[in-house]
Amino acid sequence: MGKRTLTRADLDALPNYVPGRSVPGAIKLASNEVPYGPLPGVVEAVAEAAANVHRYPDMGVAQLRDRLADRLGVPAERVVTGCGSVALAEHLVRATCVPGDELLYSWRSFEAYPIIAHTTGATSVRVPNTAEHGHDLHAMAAAVTDRTRMILVCNPNNPTGSSVRKAELDEFLAAVPEDVLVVLDEAYLEFVTDPGVPNGVEVYGDRPNVAVLRTLSKAWGLAGLRVGYLVAHPEVAGAVRKVVTPFSTSLPAQAAALAALDAEAEMRRRCDLVIAERDRVQIALAKVLPGVPASQANFVWLPLGERAVPFAQHCEAEGVIVRPFAGEGVRVTIGTPEENDAFLHAADKFLG
Repeated sequence: MGKRTLTRADLDALPNYVPGRSVPGAIKLASNEVPYGPLPGVVEAVAEAAANVHRYPDMGVAQLRDRLADRLGVPAERVVTGCGSVALAEHLVRATCVPGDELLYSWRSFEAYPIIAHTTGATSVRVPNTAEHGHDLHAMAAAVTDRTRMILVCNPNNPTGSSVRKAELDEFLAAVPEDVLVVLDEAYLEFVTDPGVPNGVEVYGDRPNVAVLRTLSKAWGLAGLRVGYLVAHPEVAGAVRKVVTPFSTSLPAQAAALAALDAEAEMRRRCDLVIAERDRVQIALAKVLPGVPASQANFVWLPLGERAVPFAQHCEAEGVIVRPFAGEGVRVTIGTPEENDAFLHAADKFLG
């Protein structure tokens, strides 16, 4: 009998989550952060909350939960907060799947999905993206089996920026059995300008088998404090509350979230700046690289295939950090106009 390891041997084959790299002195366009700093009032709220960090936070995060429920027009019992939307995705899998159940998602999509599936005991079912780098909802519906318990739809999709529109999502939801939970991961919803891309809470909120994930890390500028939330049917939300890590939304995080929500107009103004730059960057890239998909997020996807890693290395040598996915493509966050100009200059030297 072989020697037993202290940790799970199956984790050896599991890829690590790869965050965007930070290099001193370089422009970081690798982590989908908004480049304009905290929203007004956030730093002050965090400083005030810090005076009480010797106390546990409210485990139910009631003040933030109620504020989000009021903003979204849903009962508070349907809202659950957590340590970013990625943590809530993990909690949803824990609340729906037992070992052997299937978690279905498009690929390539958010790189945390296979890690979440594996570590919670679910079986990953990956459905390849379309040639346009988006979800193939027809193939995803066809891949559903009696073992499928949950489906993740990342909309807009990370890392490709592509989006699913209402008509195709309506058709997909009609084809999915009522006992399969469909989770709409809308981490980048605030950057969507296509009127055909639905707001999951507004359009599908009355469906018992639909849950919606959101985050305050991106448009709301709270990436360093980790606040996310989900909106789901009371039965689903209640199950998630049972498995959420206790006190996972800290006092400073809740205070920052409340302050950020007070600054919605400024959030919207900053998103408009990002959107304008996104459109400018995509137009410039289209001149040197065919096939760049239209993005509805705060990043763009370069389908460079085997050139992805060399391109990222070239950009780093030019002082710009981007996020390569080896053999597939490169994701580039939209930064300030000056940062984007530096990236486009680097890209043009490599591609032009």
